[in-house]
Amino acid sequence: MAYWLMKSEPNAYSIVDLKRDKKIYWDGVRNYQARNFMRSMQVGDQAFFYHSNCKVPGIAGMIKIVKMAYPDHTAFDPDDPHYDPKSKADNPRWEMVDVAFVRAFPEVVSLAQLRETASLEKMQILRKGNRLSITPVTPEEWDIILKLAK
Repeated sequence: MAYWLMKSEPNAYSIVDLKRDKKIYWDGVRNYQARNFMRSMQVGDQAFFYHSNCKVPGIAGMIKIVKMAYPDHTAFDPDDPHYDPKSKADNPRWEMVDVAFVRAFPEVVSLAQLRETASLEKMQILRKGNRLSITPVTPEEWDIILKLAK
């Protein structure tokens, strides 16, 4: 099993929305490295759901991968904000995975908390200039964050 961190802006889609919906496709990823990470995801992998671009950015809960990567249909729809005219149905450029709700944390494990935790200093999300919406998480980082989440 692998571990991941997946970012979403809570005003677009939050852990509360996923708790309500139970399962959703994770669409709109338009970065090749993040797409490649999705391609390597397996059913059963777990991920942290990270709220970005908000008052208190941080890890809001846990999700799991329930369907492996497949073509992101939003890339083909000219009326969708994630439309990419270079992506074709017979040669898709972008993919998505399906995720399911596991649990919300009682409180967000804030970006500030992550930065203050010395044992997380090498975590990808904390690297200067990292703007990827999906990043791998090591088993050690996973365990440390679960302890922070209590």
